[in-house]
Amino acid sequence: MGPMPSTECLAPKERDILLALARRSIQSGLDPGGRLNIRIEDYPEKLHEKRACFVTLNKHGALRGCIGHLEAVQSLVMDVVENAHAAAFRDPRFPPLQSSELDALDIHISVLTPASPLPFTSEKDLVDRLRPGIDGLILQSGSRRGTFLPSVWESLPEPREFLRHLKLKAGMTADYWSDDIRMYRYTTESFSTD
Repeated sequence: MGPMPSTECLAPKERDILLALARRSIQSGLDPGGRLNIRIEDYPEKLHEKRACFVTLNKHGALRGCIGHLEAVQSLVMDVVENAHAAAFRDPRFPPLQSSELDALDIHISVLTPASPLPFTSEKDLVDRLRPGIDGLILQSGSRRGTFLPSVWESLPEPREFLRHLKLKAGMTADYWSDDIRMYRYTTESFSTD
């Protein structure tokens, strides 16, 4: 158990450390069975905090992998190392990364705030409460669940379309509605190598 997260943003040096660790984790994974092993105590204390993050890989501007946690399960430094490796080699949408792709990768890290319930009375009320460009959302209905990071607003800037696509990602139809729908909101601190 690391320290609880603070509300302070990461310093530029801390961001640089995490981006370098993500790249090292991916490089280690290119060796057969390779995994980056780190000692948490070798890194600044702020990176010991238990935080959730997503690591997104882009190649020539196109998505190449994205894996993360919605809830904090370990120190931020370990979460970055684990999620970078998973985004490169275990995203089911893509084949495992090849060494020839490494130089073309842009690495994006999004550190999440804890999610909080977003109350609403109807689908229209929900759409009206969304904050484009700010909100990351978790949509849940029964056993189906999906999330969009705030960065998805760049490609889906209209709240109603954002919600429709989030429903599709969660395995629902775009016009699905039910009284058991639950929505949770979070924000991110995002930084990248590009």
